Amino acid sequence: VSDMLDCLRVIELDADVVVVRVKNKMHLDYNSADSAGYRDLSLNVRVVTEEARVLGLAGHVSEVQLQLREFACLKNREGHQRYVRYRNFRAE
Repeated sequence: VSDMLDCLRVIELDADVVVVRVKNKMHLDYNSADSAGYRDLSLNVRVVTEEARVLGLAGHVSEVQLQLREFACLKNREGHQRYVRYRNFRAE
């Protein structure tokens, strides 16, 4: 978890990156039943370099997911398909 926090700090300190939103599914108050037990730290970010401005991409928002290695190993094609079925079953 400390590596995730270190990575978050580096992203937040990068002058070329604007953090638009943080969704912390690692927080103890997060109900992991809502995501079938999955946890991560999701960031919505914009890259605001001069090159991005010239290309018209400075307003583009991307998602960066910081996760524990154990979750990354489980998050494969089959695992994602199971999650989609779970989410669809819950009508989300």
